[in-house]
Amino acid sequence: MSYTFGVTVPGDHPSTVEATRAALADQGFGILTEIDLAATLREKLGVEVPAHLVLGACRPPLAHRALQIDPSIGTVLPCNVAVRDLGDGRTMVEAFDPAAMETLAGAAFAEVAADAAGRLRAALDAVASTVGS
Repeated sequence: MSYTFGVTVPGDHPSTVEATRAALADQGFGILTEIDLAATLREKLGVEVPAHLVLGACRPPLAHRALQIDPSIGTVLPCNVAVRDLGDGRTMVEAFDPAAMETLAGAAFAEVAADAAGRLRAALDAVASTVGS
């Protein structure tokens, strides 16, 4: 089973990050965390990698429902969405598939995972239709 889904778009990293934030907001997600992997690896290891930003997206009603089922699910929240520069003017937007939560924590999460996955897929589809168009 794959644990992610994503889209590759013909756009630069900054524009794709902006479009991803907007698309996630349109689906009711806020950004709780932001990790600049490229900057972290440069600072901590002295290595250069292409731009790679991880957005920790949260839709509070979904998070609350998941936590009501099992408070330990908080260890895999928020939903991570990575935006990484592939070079040649292409950028990948990739999300952790919430269906993997069901695999980890059981069938009780099926409805919450399906709702989250549907919203994340809609956001990625919106990015694909707006970036580079």
